[in-house]
Amino acid sequence: MKRFPLFALLALASILISACGAVTAFKCTDPLGCVTLGSGESLKIATMLTMSGPNKVYGVDALRGVQIAMDDAGNVLGRRVELIQEDEQCSEQGGKEAATRLAANPNIIGVIGATCSSAALSSAKILSDAGFLVISPSSTAPSLTDPLLRQPGFFRSIYNDKAQGRAVAEFAFNVLGLRRMVTLHDGTAYPKQLQQAACDSFQSLGGECVEQIDLSNGQDVLTALKFAALSKPDVLYYPVYTKEGAAITRAISEAGLSNAALISSDGLLSTDFIQQAQPYSEGMYLSGPNTVQEPQTFIDKYQAKYGEKPNAPYHLQAYDAANMLFYAMQQSAVVVGDKLYIQRQKLRDALYNMQGIQGLSGKITCSTYGDCAAPDIEIFQVVRNQFKPIFP
Repeated sequence: MKRFPLFALLALASILISACGAVTAFKCTDPLGCVTLGSGESLKIATMLTMSGPNKVYGVDALRGVQIAMDDAGNVLGRRVELIQEDEQCSEQGGKEAATRLAANPNIIGVIGATCSSAALSSAKILSDAGFLVISPSSTAPSLTDPLLRQPGFFRSIYNDKAQGRAVAEFAFNVLGLRRMVTLHDGTAYPKQLQQAACDSFQSLGGECVEQIDLSNGQDVLTALKFAALSKPDVLYYPVYTKEGAAITRAISEAGLSNAALISSDGLLSTDFIQQAQPYSEGMYLSGPNTVQEPQTFIDKYQAKYGEKPNAPYHLQAYDAANMLFYAMQQSAVVVGDKLYIQRQKLRDALYNMQGIQGLSGKITCSTYGDCAAPDIEIFQVVRNQFKPIFP
């Protein structure tokens, strides 16, 4: 089975144009253009992740995955890799502003991001139109890879929420035996689309999605939960982020929903959520990336470099995203004398053609629409303030 690091396996993939010391001229005919690097110039890549606000734990965790991948790679194509960082603030506006700044730099080869689907949706067209290759390690909203809506430069190393919603529904219906679901979301892309995917799958199994409550209309959490209690649900599903998730979890018993099973998803798989929601989070369930294959060598590198173990779920997906970008650079490079050309359309083509590569997060096979990760999803339960994998 093929494995990363691809930059080591494919060091000969670039096209070398030379003959007995004579240099042949190269004319860029790539439809999206080429990034041209002179002698000694570094390869510039960027991250566009959540680096501030209540959800920064996810962006910081992903950034660390990228940095470890860079450490492991060393030089790529014989050149240093330089990292430019932008904060997309886990918001539509933040994504648009960060993408606009990155798009103004024609020397950037590719972007790893966004963290949040709302930022990915607002930035994807800007970055794609600029010719960039974009790989998200954590933006899971189905619309990002919808055949009618996706941007051609966008890929992701994380699963599609159609799969995550289905996994939640199957666990609730088949394993827990639940039949009446109420969902809560905040109106933004990730929570809204994920709860819809879960509802659709739950109903297809024979369950009822009796209420879908949108908190973006200004309704306070306790009032919304008391309204939800009127429907007598046996499961409450709220795939939101840390601040909202902690507020909902703390208010459950006061709202009269103590008997309902609580389920959320990867937006709450962080130590920040546990700290803010304890002790009310004890026993609740969450879906997220499968951690069974997480190698101890990676965890050891992470802890040695940052002084702590990973505390959010996307570091492996970010590591793989960086290696996917390095692979695409190898596949699209032309070296002429002391100059290096990276062909932008060939960068994208390299990922479209990626089949069956084993990354740290799982097997990587990119679809026509940019979904590259296997739907390898695990269910966790909060036990003594730890996320314990319980299913499958």
